[in-house]
Amino acid sequence: MSGVLVTGTDTGVGKTEIACALLAAFRARGITAAGMKPIAAGCVAGDDGLRCDDAMKLMAAAGVDAPYTQVNPYALAVPIAPHIAAGRAGMEIKLGVIRKAYAALSQRAERVVVEGVGGWRVPLGPALALSDLPNALGIPVVLVVGLRLGCLNHSLLTAENIRARGVRLVGWVANEVDPDMRAKDENIATLAALMDAPSLGVVPRLDLPKPEVVAEYLSLEPLLR
Repeated sequence: MSGVLVTGTDTGVGKTEIACALLAAFRARGITAAGMKPIAAGCVAGDDGLRCDDAMKLMAAAGVDAPYTQVNPYALAVPIAPHIAAGRAGMEIKLGVIRKAYAALSQRAERVVVEGVGGWRVPLGPALALSDLPNALGIPVVLVVGLRLGCLNHSLLTAENIRARGVRLVGWVANEVDPDMRAKDENIATLAALMDAPSLGVVPRLDLPKPEVVAEYLSLEPLLR
């Protein structure tokens, strides 16, 4: 396995937090790993051009020397759906560009942790979606489940569609985004029974979710097979 795509049941479920933790876990095992955020909307303009905070976090967690344009080939300014942001910027998101950047990162590291944008089925263009990336890159998926009301339906539908597209769901992570969620343990048990994929861990709500701290709650074993 050269890499993995980290996707989520929705936006705001902690994909960056989990992706950075996976990078830290690989590094702790002595495995070089690079982070990638192929598409990012809501980037901020600076002296070096548009930059995404999530991509910068991935770069810091990875510790691999790579140019920003390989980590985040599509940096979009407006914080809206990526295909709309790309259209407003007068550009088209193309798989070939993402494949080239991924291949370059694969030459720099033994693993590449690719963080998606939004949820699994987010459109990237008229005939392209985030869900097309795993097959295009030849990598499996880790699903981040945001623990909150509605997560069971979102998780099971997402897992079903991942498999329907011929993609391997290598594992899932339960991330506590709502500390006041009712019946949290029962929801986690239901996911464990119905997801038909290994749980990589349950991450509680943390005040300082540093990658190495979050990594302590994760199991890397399914990603090493």
